[in-house]
Amino acid sequence: MQGSPVLKSKLKGGISIFSVVGQLAAEYKAINLWQGAPSFTPNSHLVESAFQAIRDGFNQYSPMPGVLALRQVLADKTARLYGAQYDPNTEITVTAGGLEAAYAAITALVHAGDEVIYFEPAFECYEPTVRLQGATPVPIKIPLDTLKIDWDEVAAAITPRTRMIVINSPHNPTGAVLDQHDIERLTSLTRGTDIVILSDEVYEHMVYDGKAHCSMAQYPELAARSVVIFSLGKTFHVTGWRVGYCVAPAEIMKEIRMVHQYLVYSAPAPFQIALAAVLEDPANYVGLSDFYQKKRDLLIDSMKESSLKVRPCASGFFLLADFTAVSNSTDRDFVLELLRRKRVGTIPLSHFYSDDAPTGKIRLSFCQHDDVLREGGRLLSSPDL
Repeated sequence: MQGSPVLKSKLKGGISIFSVVGQLAAEYKAINLWQGAPSFTPNSHLVESAFQAIRDGFNQYSPMPGVLALRQVLADKTARLYGAQYDPNTEITVTAGGLEAAYAAITALVHAGDEVIYFEPAFECYEPTVRLQGATPVPIKIPLDTLKIDWDEVAAAITPRTRMIVINSPHNPTGAVLDQHDIERLTSLTRGTDIVILSDEVYEHMVYDGKAHCSMAQYPELAARSVVIFSLGKTFHVTGWRVGYCVAPAEIMKEIRMVHQYLVYSAPAPFQIALAAVLEDPANYVGLSDFYQKKRDLLIDSMKESSLKVRPCASGFFLLADFTAVSNSTDRDFVLELLRRKRVGTIPLSHFYSDDAPTGKIRLSFCQHDDVLREGGRLLSSPDL
């Protein structure tokens, strides 16, 4: 088109691998082991509460920080689970999903010239959001054989410009979880600094094999410098409702809310009302670990004859599978091969690294119905894989 303006992109890359896989998966009618969106029917009380809220007229903007009834029940939940007291008026904000909470926090707290440390493989939003602030992302790779953070490497990466450390535990995509040693090292490294911790804990209720989730909220010294992010969409199988929340000390939350009000202003009002209703009963979410552990174990068992080497995860929705015994392809090409030849959608692990280097591994999602997991496992166990 003549006269079109010359544009300069702020971010690298083009179409996301998620979009590519999604399009091909629809074309091939593929088994969905690629998407981290639960396929289960939501709690019937939750759905009816949403309908009732709509019928009752809660169809306009909610208060900018979120519906107060929801913030109050979230304060109670955080106190019950983590022994942490957050003021629902000044220290809890309901957001349009966990992603918006992360974007608002980074935008509010990170300035041009700052540095932000995060750990790879990493959820895809951290690095571009940091770059959009004119700041420098500082990735530190987690060894895939141990899934343990090298805190000496973190210490060496901290400079006077370090403004934030991003923590993601339970971790996407590896399922790793922090332990007490990690908490002690993080506390020691940030003590006496102005470093803010952004703690992405959206899989807080999906921790397996008797392990415990260590939330930044439960450690007072860390909580004083932390923005902690949670997802109600993941907890209640309603990711499309786009409702999450974050907690932080009042002086930090004040900055986040100033950005939040100009991003989305508020999350969907009727869904907030509905979620407040189901959150009053902890029984609606405390059994998620057992539920998803069975899903994890089913997919692993369904792939016991596969040439792919599957590593059990400690948390979250995902397994990593090594395919180097059956293919010399890059992980991106292998994902495309699986779609075309086996009708199974997966995600290359390289997508979660800033350098996009091939890893020999793919990510599999098990937040699906049992028949989907069995069929996916069967297809991935084919002799001609």
